[in-house]
Amino acid sequence: MTDYRVLPGEAQEDQITAAIEKYTAQVPSSVYLGAALASMAVSVGFKAARKTDMALFIGQWAAPFLLLGLYNKLVKIHGSDATANPALTAHLPRN
Repeated sequence: MTDYRVLPGEAQEDQITAAIEKYTAQVPSSVYLGAALASMAVSVGFKAARKTDMALFIGQWAAPFLLLGLYNKLVKIHGSDATANPALTAHLPRN
């Protein structure tokens, strides 16, 4: 059976991704959590005001905010590229 997984160091991120992650990594993870909680609170407010469509629209923002926070946390912990961390690529053969 063929193994199609990408190993650390096999693929590199481009400079645009690295530049974006350099700035977004400076944002505290609590900002994303706060944005998710705020969207839920605003959604409840719209629901209480009987604006169901707007409540559903705003309420759906919580999941993307939480995913962005998770991605942000992973970038902070592991870096944006495996080649930036020599410990992740130590087992790979040198060219």
